[in-house]
Amino acid sequence: MTQPSISLSQDQIDFFHREGYLALPAITSAAEVIRLQAIYDRIFATKAGRAEGDHLDLVTSDDDEAAEQLPQILNPSKYAPELIDTLFRANATAIARQLLGSEARFTGDHAIRKAPNSGVETPWHQDEAYWDPDKEYNSLSIWIPLQEATLENGCMHFVPRSQERDVLPHHPIGNDPAVIGLEADDVAAWVQQVVTCPLPAGGATI
Repeated sequence: MTQPSISLSQDQIDFFHREGYLALPAITSAAEVIRLQAIYDRIFATKAGRAEGDHLDLVTSDDDEAAEQLPQILNPSKYAPELIDTLFRANATAIARQLLGSEARFTGDHAIRKAPNSGVETPWHQDEAYWDPDKEYNSLSIWIPLQEATLENGCMHFVPRSQERDVLPHHPIGNDPAVIGLEADDVAAWVQQVVTCPLPAGGATI
């Protein structure tokens, strides 16, 4: 198995626990980014997981005849097992254990494809709004862009220390009950001090 090549500093660990997010300029190599691009292009082109319900559109009613706007694949490593033994996965696991403890483990992966010039936005939301409210979680998500993520094309935005607040009420995107994607009801008071995290391909936000 591939061994991790990254270790967080104490300053980074403290920043994550205080602010609720962390940005890293690299979590994998440039060579692996090229390999990952090819894998993801293939599984999206073939609509891997469609029959199993794992390939669906985040912002539409996901009609088979409709044009995709923001397709996603749940558990892409199920359809591309070569994603398992990778540097980014090894580094992600090592980072999670540094931030959450040595018992932290991988629980799932998720791929989203934003087509060029689509103009489709992912609305403000809290990941926890998708989770079971009857459980108490000690978890994190790591996002890795396979192309440069800029302010213009949609890098991640975070509200510092929002992890200390309750989960806001959410509703389906566009108030369409057929859409699985969620957006927060009212974020006006939350996003006054938003931070943006532009990243090179192969970087990561946590």
